[in-house]
Amino acid sequence: MFGGPKVRSMNVADPEARPVLVPAGNKTSSVVTRKPSSKPMRKVEKLPEGVAAAGAVVEEEKKKTKLRSSTTAASSPLPFSLSSPPILQRQEFLLHSNLSLNVSCMSDASTDSFQSRASTGRIGRGSLTGRRRLPATKLERTVMRMEKPVPDGLSVPSADFFSGKKRCAWVTPNTDPNYVAFHDEEWGLPVHNDRKLFELLVLSSALSELTWPTILSKRHIFREVFMDFDIVYVAKLNENKIMAPGSPASSLLSEPKLRAIIENACQILKIIEEFGSFDRYCWSFVNHKPILSRFRYPRQVPVKTPKADVISKDLGRRGLRCVGPTIIYSFMQVAGITNDHLISCYRFEECLNSAREVHETNVLKEKAVEERTFQDGVDTEVGPMNGVMKCVEGLSIVS
Repeated sequence: MFGGPKVRSMNVADPEARPVLVPAGNKTSSVVTRKPSSKPMRKVEKLPEGVAAAGAVVEEEKKKTKLRSSTTAASSPLPFSLSSPPILQRQEFLLHSNLSLNVSCMSDASTDSFQSRASTGRIGRGSLTGRRRLPATKLERTVMRMEKPVPDGLSVPSADFFSGKKRCAWVTPNTDPNYVAFHDEEWGLPVHNDRKLFELLVLSSALSELTWPTILSKRHIFREVFMDFDIVYVAKLNENKIMAPGSPASSLLSEPKLRAIIENACQILKIIEEFGSFDRYCWSFVNHKPILSRFRYPRQVPVKTPKADVISKDLGRRGLRCVGPTIIYSFMQVAGITNDHLISCYRFEECLNSAREVHETNVLKEKAVEERTFQDGVDTEVGPMNGVMKCVEGLSIVS
């Protein structure tokens, strides 16, 4: 009822249909169930004579092609039998593909050409074991980096950079040589000279507009413009002449920065009058001993500290400008007021030993001053008593 018997006859007529559980299910029929269409033959019969002759030639060529393909197929064994069931066909197909893969692997191993690897579908796979290398050491990586071509205008660090000295992590082989020298010779070394401290304060204040490599490359211009950082001469500079268009100073910093440097020189002269020296004022905040940070990693180095905030506020109260906590902390780092070299850097111990020597020298100077003061006090006290004794002796002689 409702076409049931017809369905049964269709199932019986197609015993080799693809099972439902295999990939693609029954969406495609097997090769055996396909039947060639006879519609083109009917059309050819109805064509005119000229067209029919051309069609006959085409049919003859098709027959020759089929004959050749059948001959080739007969000479080479088929990968699987078309008359076998679908499951057996699939197993034979997988077996044949496995054999062809083994053959392709053998051909891939016997040749190094790119075309053979592309034809077998194993591009680059066979050469992985040949290209495997041991991990390069740090020295080899450095040498490979040095062998790379360097563009014009860039300089390569000298050979002594790789002499075994371990520096702070932010100093790399690609770092500007001027900054490397600055790190090795100045940065973190305790400074006790007023002119040098003023220079480092000016250079640190320029960090808000420039970077250290740029500042160091223009350091000679800074010294020329600001009279070799003589505080007295800088305080007397004419602002209009310095900030005139085309002047060397106009290419260094902005106008507010240049005005602040001259104004700060005037205020530092007042600090020198009060404390005796700018050095004594700066180091008084740390009890004349550098702060030892003992950092292990660059991420531990701060941008500013509470101590820098205290110095910044005191300088601002005294009339200095462009002396924020970040600038002051950079000044403390470069002037050696704080030793922020990483403990793995060779400069950490050198700056530490230099600070100890300076401290011992200052202690000896203070002792010498105290002894001299004490001796002067004793002399002033003994002097009048000697005069009294002499008068007494004179009176006794007269009597």
